[in-house]
Amino acid sequence: DLGDGIPQDPEEALKWYRLAADQGFPPAQHNLGAIHYAEGEGLPQDHAEAAKWFRLAAEQGHAPAQRALGLMYARGHGAPQDFAEAMKWYRLAAEQGVADAQFKLGMMFLNGMGAAEDHAEAAKWFLLAAEQGIQEAQAHLGAAHYYGRGVPQDFAEAYKWYRPLAEAGWALMQYNLGVMYRNGEGVPRDDLDAVKWYRLAADQGYAHAQANLGAMYRNGEGLARDLEAAAKWYRLAAAQGDAVAQRNLGLMHLDGEGVPQDHKESYVWLAMAQAGGMDVQDALDDLARALSPADLAEAQQEAERRLAGLGGGRQ
Repeated sequence: DLGDGIPQDPEEALKWYRLAADQGFPPAQHNLGAIHYAEGEGLPQDHAEAAKWFRLAAEQGHAPAQRALGLMYARGHGAPQDFAEAMKWYRLAAEQGVADAQFKLGMMFLNGMGAAEDHAEAAKWFLLAAEQGIQEAQAHLGAAHYYGRGVPQDFAEAYKWYRPLAEAGWALMQYNLGVMYRNGEGVPRDDLDAVKWYRLAADQGYAHAQANLGAMYRNGEGLARDLEAAAKWYRLAAAQGDAVAQRNLGLMHLDGEGVPQDHKESYVWLAMAQAGGMDVQDALDDLARALSPADLAEAQQEAERRLAGLGGGRQ
């Protein structure tokens, strides 16, 4: 169906796939299932039909079909959702070296889906998938080493897996490197490098990196102290629901630190931070006494309005 040497003709390809599939040829059965699953190529989407062809190929040991059938059970497509059955087919494909199946099997062990939660087994499959270049597996393997989940805690090993992902532009990994350089975990402590990686992630809109970059500016760590820049980065993170940034921005408005002193605005951000789990009750009590009843009511309403606007966006 690639049109190698002849014009592409999906209908003609489909005809030959079906002829081969009807004779029990696993690759053709898999491809026919994929066409039914994805929709297009001359066929309507039909998950039950896709599952039928995937199963015929999978039962003959065809690894891509085993992986596809596992995905269908995991999603409840073409069959009732069944994580144990999904795990069974993922494992068969994973044992044949299918990298995505290895990753998905690791995720099922990590989350206790289809089997008891088992971080060591998850790390085992993440490693196999990571060595084949699956970036999500590399990220999870790095996290396993960072937190000591299923493997001994090893910051240097975590750094090894995080670094290429950060260099490839993954904001979360860039943030992770910032934390590691800031804390001297797996690498010598280096505030300049912490700022570099925080900034790369912050420029992509990653809220926790924005908050940490704000803190670096506020404390003058790795760069010149700049309270206005600190407030800028805190504000960007706070607007995305980062409770630490909301607290810090509220305190800066309380004291007029890098921003105009504004008790109403301070109350708004601190109330939002409290909703995110920050312990700021004493500061809120002080502000409530300092504000007029009308200003206090307006600040409370504004905090509720902004929180409603965040919806599920709090990080």
